[in-house]
Amino acid sequence: MPKLRHIALSVKDIDRAADFYCAAFGMARSPKSEGSTAHRIYLSDGVINLALLQYKSAVGSGLTDTGFAGPHHFGFVVDDLDAAGEQIRAAGGEFFFDLGKPGDEGFERKFRDPDGIIFDINTEGWPLDFPKAE
Repeated sequence: MPKLRHIALSVKDIDRAADFYCAAFGMARSPKSEGSTAHRIYLSDGVINLALLQYKSAVGSGLTDTGFAGPHHFGFVVDDLDAAGEQIRAAGGEFFFDLGKPGDEGFERKFRDPDGIIFDINTEGWPLDFPKAE
């Protein structure tokens, strides 16, 4: 059974956003890192991961305005990547982008729903039990 475990926000100032959510809600925080498509900080309440992303370009983000701030996508953990992808396509979803390669740490397969909303799936989930940043 797929589980919602990941919500991603596109932010203008990643450090300011992370400081805010940690101060306002006491969330655990990962160190800032840089991926192929965005700078990122992951926050967690222990159940749901909040990814703060400062995108570099339209590649992987689908954004024509990299200054956009707001909800960007959400993610599900699934048991079987291929079966879930087939079910998504059968329901009217379309493949959008692979972030990394299957089996790599942090891999996500991104789709768009019939309204164009981006979501991703993976089989490993997202980090939830990292230590709070000092």
